[in-house]
Parts: sequence; C-alpha cells; structure tokens
Amino acid sequence: MSSLPQPPVAPPADPWSDLRRHTPARIALGRSGTSLPTAELLRLAAAHAQARDAVHLPLDVPALAAALLADGWPPLTVQSRAAHREAYLRRPDWGRRLDTASADALQAAATGPVDLAVVLGDGLSAVALQRHALPVLTALRETLAGALTWAPLVIATQARVALGDEIGALLQARLVLVLLGERPGLSSPDSLGAYLTHAPQVGCHDAQRNCVSNIRPDGLPPAAAAQRIAWLLREALRRRTSGIALKDDSATALLDHRTPAP
Repeated sequence: MSSLPQPPVAPPADPWSDLRRHTPARIALGRSGTSLPTAELLRLAAAHAQARDAVHLPLDVPALAAALLADGWPPLTVQSRAAHREAYLRRPDWGRRLDTASADALQAAATGPVDLAVVLGDGLSAVALQRHALPVLTALRETLAGALTWAPLVIATQARVALGDEIGALLQARLVLVLLGERPGLSSPDSLGAYLTHAPQVGCHDAQRNCVSNIRPDGLPPAAAAQRIAWLLREALRRRTSGIALKDDSATALLDHRTPAP
C-alpha cells in the first residue's frame, strides 16, 4: 500500500525579514552558498554606482538658479579656488576659499550688516542640493516669517563647508547657513547637510558650527529640517554663539512650545 505524498515542509521563517520593512540598512540579505544572492549583489553594485556618480555629477547651476528665481530667490553664483572637480577632490583646502573674482563680486554685492547669509554648495553630492535646497529654503522662509534680514542668496560650486565663512564675512552677515551635499552613502546618495556658524570669518573651525544632517525625504524631511534650523538660527543670534556652545534643544522646544533658557 503506497503512502500519499507529503506536502513540502516550509523552511523556518527568517526572524530578520520583518525588520527590513523598517530600515534601509542592508540586513537579512540571505545567502547563496558562501556568497550573497545575485539580486542583492546587483543592488549593492547599483547603490555603489549611484554614490560614485553623486560625487562626480556636476551641479546644474542654471537649472537651480532658475528654480530659485521663480520662487523669489535671485541668487549670486561664486566659485571656490578649485577650478574643476579633480582639483576639488584632491585639494580640500582649495574648496574652502573663494577665487579672486568671486570674492570681489561678493564684496561689491554686500548690502550692509544682515542677520543671515545662505550659501548653497554642491559639496560631495550635487544631486542632494539640486533636489532638496529649494524645499528647505521655502520651508525655512515660512518658518522664520520675516524675522531675520537676509543677504543675497549664494550658489557656490566646488564648495566645502568652510567656504561659507568667507562668504558670510564678505556679505557682513551675523550668521551663515551652508546647505551642502553630504558625502554619499550606499543608501543615501542625495543627503543634504545644513551647517550654521555665528560670526563667520576665515579660520572658523568645526567646533564653531551646528550641523543638521541627512536632510532628504527618506531621512529628515525638509519641513522638519527647516524647523530645527530656524530654532538654531534664532538661538544663535540671541546667544551670540554657535557650535559646541549652542546645544540643539530644538526638539524639546518644539514639543513644549517654548524656548529653553540659555
């Protein structure tokens, strides 16, 4: 008497698989023998290619300038001392200072002491600036509601964070805010960073800056980033400091609807 065929036994559920829905991190990838499955290898290769492309892709300055102008932001355009991308990647110090023509143009464009200068820099991911700069600026303008005076907006190419110090000083700004494309990761080739410095001048160091990072729809959304940046701007002006002397209590302040004491 023959026995009836038994249904195949399902393999035990992978306890990691449910966690994949909650993070872009590469977890529960599975394996094929001693290696990754082909599909996961291809996804990793594609992510690596996107990260490399983000570093080398040039900023489309005319398109960004046109979008800004259409939204009421007439921009100035400047260039660091790094004349091209290869020089920018090999000589970070050149990306921290303006070329002579740009410095002269900004000095001529200064309108007197202002509260804030905003610099849009390509950094290591021009695609981040191209996608997210305008949404952040629009949300920031709405959040500040005319509370601060602004210098002319500046688009800077081949820019490092410290380039904002020279720009802020030339525009006679009490604060400089640099929106810059961050170093791409394998799950975030379009992450934007915001760097705030009080009393900008050539020679400022990183301890004098506050940073709001990972600004993108899948990270810190632009509207939420604008809320945090606005809080830091107000507090930096009120306390006349930034960086390690200015603790970011924006989340507490927004939840409590109050401004914490210095």
